[in-house]
Amino acid sequence: MALSISAAVLLGIIVLALVKGGYVRVGSVLACTLFGFTLAATGLAPTINSGLASLAGLISSL
Repeated sequence: MALSISAAVLLGIIVLALVKGGYVRVGSVLACTLFGFTLAATGLAPTINSGLASLAGLISSL
């Protein structure tokens, strides 16, 4: 049985676990989130999306 999960949900769970574990502070999470939104508005967004899609395809083929 295959499980499909969004990259945003998976990364959100990872960030939440890191914050709860004390490895990352809330201020760092906010700064990284704002950086992500800013990066998504640039011309690099399609390249990043295609790279993530390729990585997901590679992982699913294993």
